[in-house]
Amino acid sequence: MEQVLDTYQRPVDPNRPVVCVDEISKTLHQQVREPLPPCAGQGAREDYEYRRNGTRNLFMITAPFVGWRTVQVTARRTRVDFALVLKDLVDKHFPTARQITVVCDNLNTHKLGVLYDVFNPATAHRLRQKLTFVYTPKHASWLNIAEIENSVLQRQCLQRRIPDEETLVAETKAWYTERNTHGAPVDWRFTTDQARIKLRKLYPSI
Repeated sequence: MEQVLDTYQRPVDPNRPVVCVDEISKTLHQQVREPLPPCAGQGAREDYEYRRNGTRNLFMITAPFVGWRTVQVTARRTRVDFALVLKDLVDKHFPTARQITVVCDNLNTHKLGVLYDVFNPATAHRLRQKLTFVYTPKHASWLNIAEIENSVLQRQCLQRRIPDEETLVAETKAWYTERNTHGAPVDWRFTTDQARIKLRKLYPSI
């Protein structure tokens, strides 16, 4: 836990960004009847019946202390998908960074070894040299700031029926583009010193 909190307290350094990654899923629901638009004294209405169009995985990738995030929609949540996310971090999102600290949970796909499963050894080694992982403790994934962004995404964008992947990609892109335009950094105030007081039961008695 303290390793995560210490990472969050580091000064912001463009050469050494802190990036949080988390995943959620979204079930695609297609309307079977055209919804009724709102009218005087009554809100919009939709039929309770819908057609299920499968599920999609959403990778939330955020650099919380500079107010940046993106969402990557995939069909699955596999080692290959996560390796591609890591490659995008290095080559697309932070190409000039010397070292990228990735905060994530202990999901079995969240390993640097996935790079060697997907890319040739030279590429995997190049990517690995620029990535450092910091894991949230078990049962404490709330320390991952990407979960905060996922909560905002769900409230502002995903709490409605989305029929297909194309619409999901378009809507999530509109959401994170708007938040990036306005900055929206995270004001994280929970420090290591506070953890030793509020979560003292988790520390061994000496």
